[in-house]
Amino acid sequence: MENKILEQMGSIIGDWVPKEASIAIAAEGCYIYYKAGAYDLRITEGQPVIAGSIAARTGKEQRRVEMLVEESVLGTAYYGIGYPVEIDGKNGVVVIILPPDFAVRRLQPLKFLTGKLEEAWRPVSVERVSHIESSQKKTWFYTEDDTYCSIHTLKNLRNQLPDFFLPIHRAYIVNIHHIEEITRDMASNYQLTMKDGSVLPVSQNYAASVRGRLGF
Repeated sequence: MENKILEQMGSIIGDWVPKEASIAIAAEGCYIYYKAGAYDLRITEGQPVIAGSIAARTGKEQRRVEMLVEESVLGTAYYGIGYPVEIDGKNGVVVIILPPDFAVRRLQPLKFLTGKLEEAWRPVSVERVSHIESSQKKTWFYTEDDTYCSIHTLKNLRNQLPDFFLPIHRAYIVNIHHIEEITRDMASNYQLTMKDGSVLPVSQNYAASVRGRLGF
């Protein structure tokens, strides 16, 4: 039963954290669950929690801990966030493990997006990106010429893009520099026509923020 709960917890958390993140859960001084992401510390179930790690500090202080851990602790440097939890009546810890440069990258807007076009991955300058869409559980971004598939979720991208990107709908983020005009549809809702000809809806939940950002 406990293993099934841990698997469910890992899957739920995995839907919200970056794809590169690994997820570790520890209780009573050892790791009891590990789900490897692209940045993998190769932690194994039953492995002791090492002093100086985020799991150790979070368990000791019983509070959220976010920090960079040096290579000397686990053999590989990492940036992570630890959360105290209760598991089957015992104090436990959930740790989100990320690359050591994650904190720096989070503070700096993305300069390019890498997307898959046919069978190749291609980096594309964000200035060229007209808009980004979430559709059928995938994220797509568009330039004047091509459509690319991205591994990132729209939610993760929203906080990493430069300030000339504007959320207009839960499924769309647009590059303000690529907006051709703003009009209303038959139901009097705002819609944006992009320079590539795409017509995108502005949801009512975002209408006020769109008007505020664009000044109309």
